[in-house]
Amino acid sequence: MHLWDYISQHASTLTFLTYQHASLACQTVLVGTVIAIVVAVLVYRLPLASALTLTSSRVALTIPSLALLALLIVPFGLGVVPSFLMLAFFATMPVIGNAVVGLRSVPGSVVEAARGIGLSRWRILLTVELPIAWPVILTGIRVSTQMIVGVAAIVAYVLGPGLGSLIFSGLSRLGGANALEMALTGTILIVIVALVFDALLVLLGRLTISRGLK
Repeated sequence: MHLWDYISQHASTLTFLTYQHASLACQTVLVGTVIAIVVAVLVYRLPLASALTLTSSRVALTIPSLALLALLIVPFGLGVVPSFLMLAFFATMPVIGNAVVGLRSVPGSVVEAARGIGLSRWRILLTVELPIAWPVILTGIRVSTQMIVGVAAIVAYVLGPGLGSLIFSGLSRLGGANALEMALTGTILIVIVALVFDALLVLLGRLTISRGLK
């Protein structure tokens, strides 16, 4: 009952923080996806470069997010900029791996057939290889989105936007008025944002993946 009372009394603030959190996650995943696909397109035909890219993307995910955030404070200060850069960095990594794997898994016979009917390399990439690799890439985007929605709570440490401020404010005031409600509400809303994003990505997959690949 106390939780519902807290939510109803602070509905406008919670709505704004949820919008901030969702917007930050959406933008960073979008930027990370674009960067990842561009990098994958540049390296997937080169065995050594693609292997190094795959290894680097996996190793990069072991970097502690708080440590990277702390390093970004030095040149960029507090607020949105270090928050965005840290999240975009981590959003890129899962998608890079899946994009490289997806593009390299396109059957060579399909590429040769496309080349045989006179398609240029870029047309083959855009109309054959990327559509075939898209289900694997989309899986990477889903993983990246779920991870970023959760990690985005950490940016509250550098005064970044989103629901993390609720969680950390509540935890720092445990025992005080509404402290538990703040932390629980922030956590629940983050879970809801993650579920909504995942549902939207599932819908995107149904609309964009060729039936022959399902």
